[in-house]
Amino acid sequence: MKVIVIDDERAAREELKRLLMPYEDIEVVAEASDADQAKALIETLKPDLIFLDVQMPEKSGFDLLEALVEVPLVIFTTAHHQFAIQAFEVNALDYLLKPIRDERFSAAIERVKAMLGLQAKENKPHKSIFIKDGERRFLVPLHDIYRIESLENYSRLYFNGHKAMQRRSLRQWEDVLDTNIFFRINRTEIINTMFIYKIHSNSKGQLEVELKTGDLCLVSSRKSAEFKNKYCV
Repeated sequence: MKVIVIDDERAAREELKRLLMPYEDIEVVAEASDADQAKALIETLKPDLIFLDVQMPEKSGFDLLEALVEVPLVIFTTAHHQFAIQAFEVNALDYLLKPIRDERFSAAIERVKAMLGLQAKENKPHKSIFIKDGERRFLVPLHDIYRIESLENYSRLYFNGHKAMQRRSLRQWEDVLDTNIFFRINRTEIINTMFIYKIHSNSKGQLEVELKTGDLCLVSSRKSAEFKNKYCV
């Protein structure tokens, strides 16, 4: 398991590395003292897990997550209870209050291993995206997004009973998403094919896709042949 430790305090980074030393199956591949440095390291090294300080100078841990295209598993570290509450609001894997107790750290690591084991068993990627929509924040696994709808320069994401706006075009999403899972069915929509419940033709002979969520999506004429070839065999 590749890990990056992110904290503006050197002592805090050293303490986390000390806590990780007994775990032979975990490698600290890098450490960072600010959000910009961390972003570059995450994009280059592709860690499985990051330990992330919430409150850092200039840019916070939340600012870092918002700047990332893909987010690995996250354990927040903080000295303040209010930030711990925010960490759970964005659905982080766990949070650790400083000073970190050994037994609490061990429990967090076990949660990480359990999560990675489950994802490997289900053959699901563990990459997520951070979504900020007004005052709401979400850390969403990519495989939980079942539909993306284009709204000019913005897009609306549908996931886990929520809807959220992002300033990102469908073309930008296509550069990020796994094409084995996501398919652009028309000019304005991308769907997660793992959520397909039923495929049929409507009265006009057009392909319609019904998702497990109840959403009904129309496949364009231009995309019909490719879609049939991949999903109607």
